[in-house]
Amino acid sequence: MPDRRFGVSTHLFHNRRLTRDDLVEVAAHGFDAVEVFATRSHFDYRDPAAVSELREWLNDTHLTLHSLHAPVMDAMRGGQWVGSFSIASGDEPRRKAAVEETQAALGLAASIPFQYLVLHLGMPNGQRIPAGDNQPDAARRSVVELVDAAATVNVKVALEVMPNALSGADALVHAIEESLDGVDVGICLDYGHAHLMTAVADAVETVAGHLWTTHIHDNNGKRDDHLVPYAGSINWDEAMMTTQKIGYDGMLMFEVGAGGADAVDVLKRLARARERLAATFVTF
Repeated sequence: MPDRRFGVSTHLFHNRRLTRDDLVEVAAHGFDAVEVFATRSHFDYRDPAAVSELREWLNDTHLTLHSLHAPVMDAMRGGQWVGSFSIASGDEPRRKAAVEETQAALGLAASIPFQYLVLHLGMPNGQRIPAGDNQPDAARRSVVELVDAAATVNVKVALEVMPNALSGADALVHAIEESLDGVDVGICLDYGHAHLMTAVADAVETVAGHLWTTHIHDNNGKRDDHLVPYAGSINWDEAMMTTQKIGYDGMLMFEVGAGGADAVDVLKRLARARERLAATFVTF
């Protein structure tokens, strides 16, 4: 099996504006790829100057932009969502606004190529979900529109496993194989989200035929805490061995939160977790 690639999502810095120093620290801790969270309070993808800066920072740090997380909120403040975007809203103006915002974020690929757009289908449980949201028909229309838009900039769309009726592992596989049959779309397996719904190893096996990218973080099975692996209750040996068994050899993207801790300290813990996770893979 090839060497495992590990990246870091800028979710770690989501509460504030992304800086060059953040990416310097990511690279200094041995990571070579990032996923940028497209929230304008964190990274303003609509600002040409911000896009130009990000391109320079990535070049300076030799980091690859692996993926972009589609916009899900207006801003992140104090660990809380401010406003929300939902491509599965039954309210057509709200759905269209979410699609348009995601298309604006996709425009980043014209300046900084990346491989995957990670997309939420609707609102996750635990957030305030407006009436008439998380509608399957609305989600399908939006996904088709966004897959087409992404194809024009050589980006693929990966639907994220998360806790709502549309986005469990089984639900996403059913949608891809039935209502989205023929649409070039895959899955981002979020191991922490899967742990809130089912056995993680079962989720890995369920999505095996459609798995394109990942989010790696931990929790204790009750709240979406975005902890460093081994700080929660996920059985990582079993999760990684199952991941290897299905033949997935793509990016393992850490999507952890700072949780009030210093981000550099979190990166140190991530580097240790990376070594433990890598050791679970058997070399043939």
